Amino acid sequence: MRKEEKNQLIDSLSAKLSDSSNVYLTDISNLNVETTHELRTLCFKRDIKLMVVKNTLLKKAMEKSNKEMEPLYEILKGPTSLMFSETGNVPAKIIKEFREKYDRPILKGAYVEESIYIGDDQLDILFNIKSKNELIGDVIALLQSPAKNVISALQSSGNIISGVLKTLSEKPE
Repeated sequence: MRKEEKNQLIDSLSAKLSDSSNVYLTDISNLNVETTHELRTLCFKRDIKLMVVKNTLLKKAMEKSNKEMEPLYEILKGPTSLMFSETGNVPAKIIKEFREKYDRPILKGAYVEESIYIGDDQLDILFNIKSKNELIGDVIALLQSPAKNVISALQSSGNIISGVLKTLSEKPE
């Protein structure tokens, strides 16, 4: 690969890293062509971009991006593939699902919403991270809860008050 091609690849990868808020670094080595195709298909269905890159080019792209990814430099050894996703926990779910049948991919590290996770032992933590939409739903539910409680209390106390008034009005003096 010529120097111009490398620079162009670094620029495009750097732009992709800058635009993406969730990047997983995995090891998919030892997967045969058929299994790799199965993983790529699964990623495509879940709107995840999977690509294999050289570590030296990836490091240069990370340095060039506008994100602080320095702690990930130490894991750039051996085969590395990248998973780009809009949702922070979807790649972790795919990795766990895929590892039910195969021994790969192995999580080397991840950059999720400005947080860095290193090592395959972080997979469960990443799996349980809530997506932005899930968090918004939780906040809305929490905000609606007090209003629902007030309305419910008013309705039930209204029934109690009307029952007491009815009983009092029917009672002979």
